[in-house]
Amino acid sequence: MSDQNETYELYAVKYATMQERTRSDNFTSPDGHENAAMPIDYFVWAAIGKDRSFVIDTGFGPKDAGRRGRTLLRTANEALAMIGIEAARAPDVIVTHLHYDHIGGFEQFPAARYHLQEREMRFATGPHMCTPAMGHPFEADHIAGMIHKVFEGRVAFHDGDSELAPGITLHFIGGHTMGMQVVRVRTRRGWVVLASDASHFYENMEARSPFPIYYNIEDTIRGYETLKGLASSPRHIIPGHDPLVLARYPAPNKALEGIAARLDVEAV
Repeated sequence: MSDQNETYELYAVKYATMQERTRSDNFTSPDGHENAAMPIDYFVWAAIGKDRSFVIDTGFGPKDAGRRGRTLLRTANEALAMIGIEAARAPDVIVTHLHYDHIGGFEQFPAARYHLQEREMRFATGPHMCTPAMGHPFEADHIAGMIHKVFEGRVAFHDGDSELAPGITLHFIGGHTMGMQVVRVRTRRGWVVLASDASHFYENMEARSPFPIYYNIEDTIRGYETLKGLASSPRHIIPGHDPLVLARYPAPNKALEGIAARLDVEAV
């Protein structure tokens, strides 16, 4: 039986990047510096406990990278192997939402049970996908693949907030997508919240200027306050795509500098 006070090691691993971006690509509200360079990074995360571990999101693959002009540095299974996680044997994958860069690598987890908000599946298979602006961040093949997982009994649907295990909780945020959820992890430095795309960059939540892809902008902005309420402090919130994460948190070892970060230790 798990310890009710169990803490987890928590990792972010960079698997892709897009350097050719400007601030106008990353914020809804103009600030006079729209043409300044602002690259975006892509991460998968893992919470490693004494008896049970959780992978958070699955990245995307080479086809997605080619279609969307992203630089794929390593697949999710290659990224996770760097921190000792074997994707093929991972028992639990938390899916924060179904955009291509968070679910595109799902086939790399053949043993996993996927944890997803019910309303996110409804969003990705319903009339909103008839609108190109809503449907563009999704890939039909990914969604069809997840439907197959549903029929295989390998998707656990959640409705709002829930506890997966002592020290691992899911929290519905919405905003970015209809079923956007974040993951709260108890670590040795307190409760850390993996915001994923509830805030792409630190600055999105600090300036209250959302990333310009959203289902409901008001819910996105309200979500910033929810993140603060869940985390032990604002320094315990980890945005989903910010290169600063690797600058602020130490690498697990020297070989992984610039690739992975330990989020369960204090920022440097």
